[in-house]
Amino acid sequence: MVTVKIGEKQPAQDRSTNPAGKFLNIETKWLVLLAIGVGTFMSALDGSIVNAILPVITVFFNTGVATIEWVVTVYLLVVSGLLLSVGRLGDLRGNKKTYIIGFIIFVLGSVSAGFSPSEAYLIGSRGFQAIGAAMLFANAPAILTKIFPASQRGQALGLQGTMTYLGLTTGPFLGGWLADHLSWHYVFFINVPIGSFAIWLGLKVIPNDTPEKGGEPFDIVGALTFMIGLTTLLFALNKGESLGWTSLPILAMMVASFIILSLFIWIEGHVKTPMLDLSLFKRKIFVISTVSPILNYMCIYSVLFLMPFYLIPGRGLSASHAGLILTAQPIVMALTAPFSGSLSDRVGSRLPTTLGMLILAAGLFLLGNSSSQTHLGIIVLGLATCGLGIGLFVSPNNSSLMGDAPRNRQGIASGILALARNVGMVLGIGLTGAIFTTFLSFGNAKDPGIMIHAFDMGLRFACGLALLAAVITSLRGNDHPSMKKDSVKNDRENASC
Repeated sequence: MVTVKIGEKQPAQDRSTNPAGKFLNIETKWLVLLAIGVGTFMSALDGSIVNAILPVITVFFNTGVATIEWVVTVYLLVVSGLLLSVGRLGDLRGNKKTYIIGFIIFVLGSVSAGFSPSEAYLIGSRGFQAIGAAMLFANAPAILTKIFPASQRGQALGLQGTMTYLGLTTGPFLGGWLADHLSWHYVFFINVPIGSFAIWLGLKVIPNDTPEKGGEPFDIVGALTFMIGLTTLLFALNKGESLGWTSLPILAMMVASFIILSLFIWIEGHVKTPMLDLSLFKRKIFVISTVSPILNYMCIYSVLFLMPFYLIPGRGLSASHAGLILTAQPIVMALTAPFSGSLSDRVGSRLPTTLGMLILAAGLFLLGNSSSQTHLGIIVLGLATCGLGIGLFVSPNNSSLMGDAPRNRQGIASGILALARNVGMVLGIGLTGAIFTTFLSFGNAKDPGIMIHAFDMGLRFACGLALLAAVITSLRGNDHPSMKKDSVKNDRENASC
């Protein structure tokens, strides 16, 4: 493979190694981060921007909320069901190739969604778009982990996290502006120029990492079994509140998903080349770095789901005023993520992840004891505190998980990381939503006092989850020495190629 060279050749000590064993000069390494960052920004922007304009789409197609919800639901289900499969595909066929193909699918899906003549066509386009999104989510961290040395892995993943939070922050405002001044179609069309630039840059600067011929075959049976089992589970969790958690359809789907996912685990333990390498879960750091983000994202999406109910019907704020207040959390997350990533490169992940979850718990406790008289400055402080805790946790934990996975399992590790986020999101909304609606049922649901009390109970539950996550992540041990060993090992592997 020909090494990409941009700028003057750097001294050997300033160069990083790519997966194929060739040297990258220092400018190229950061251009790779830029290429991944643009994709990360676009995918985060797409998720938040679409959610913001759902009411507009509902009116445009003259349909019901239950139908338009599928614009979001189908995207979530397809992405979650494919994450492990496309992560494994990246390990087998090359992370760059899988990433670029995913980007192309994502952009084509965006164009199709923008031209949708009906709500059914839009839902189908979002499902197609989600295939590409899964390929992006599952391979981006793997590419960065292979490009950057262990001493800079946390910093790189932290900067990627910043792009995620910037996308989440920009989405609601941009979506509203586009819908008001142009039309909702441009919410999808905006992905075309951004995506085209990111594809061009990725092709230019991301090094090829295609494995040698004669590699392991893809586990199709395992991939299909996992996708069916997880999709069934997530659908049941997503619809549990509306259909009733004890209703026959939900209970049947829960049982079916348990049986199918158990079959998946059995298959993976008996096939020669499994999609999911179960030996990864014999690693203490890897397991803790997988479980703790599920709890973290449950807390994040509890806040995202419940805060609008507190601010708009509970406190009587306008949607724009509430949206402005809600930006406090992602802004602080964006500012904190690079710092925490760099910190973990120096001291390991245990300290920043544990401290982050404790700070998140403090922010949730502050928000979970709000009333109709609580000064809005206190609410902003609570959201900013949550953002600080999340920002401290995510980058070091991601670096810890990716660093603990073998180099030939980076794609699947990246897929597991993305899957933890999606599962945490669904569980967070499902469980705190159930608590919220349960306490609403004790009185007049339209009474602001009842609504605020239900809000408080939901966030107190999330506070307990954050404390549990703090305990779990503190048990990972100090992984800083192993990061140093990983760095030396990777350098030797690259030098011998």
